[in-house]
Order: sequence, then C-alpha cells, then structure tokens
Amino acid sequence: MGTAAIQQSSALTKDGIFVEIARLLERFRAGEATITSETVIAEDLTMDSLQVMDLMMELEDRFDVSIPLNLVPEIATVGQLADTIYASKTGA
Repeated sequence: MGTAAIQQSSALTKDGIFVEIARLLERFRAGEATITSETVIAEDLTMDSLQVMDLMMELEDRFDVSIPLNLVPEIATVGQLADTIYASKTGA
C-alpha cells in the first residue's frame, strides 16, 4: 500500500496517524522497547534535535499539515504528536 493509500484509508483516524508515526520511528527505537502513545520522543528514542525536526517535516509532508514551530517543544510523547497532527488535519 502506497503513502497516498495510507493517507486515504486509516491515516485520518488518531489510531491510523499513530501507526504511521510509530512506523517512521522504528529506526530510532532503543533496544527492544515498543513504541506506544506514552513513548517520550526525547528520552525513549535515539533522536537528536535535528532528527526531531526532520521527522516533523516528514510528517508535515506525509499528512499535509503544518506543525507550528512553537508547538514542537510542547510535544513530548508519540501520542501527543499523533493528537497534534490529528487536530491539524481535522481542525479539532
């Protein structure tokens, strides 16, 4: 299934957005830890600040949203990131 198909099907739900984010974050997973909505991006994953910004840009492109830079420091967990994208996408 291509990226466009993912966006059209499950990605517009909070769960679909989370699944897509978790898939992208797999390469930064530390050890055998499972990525959950409570995973703290800055502590539980092996990402530096540049990689976080690259991820934000990739997610903005993938979901066709804009994540304001002033919100990025407030996004601590994967669940908060999924909620932010969902809210941006749906206007919620």
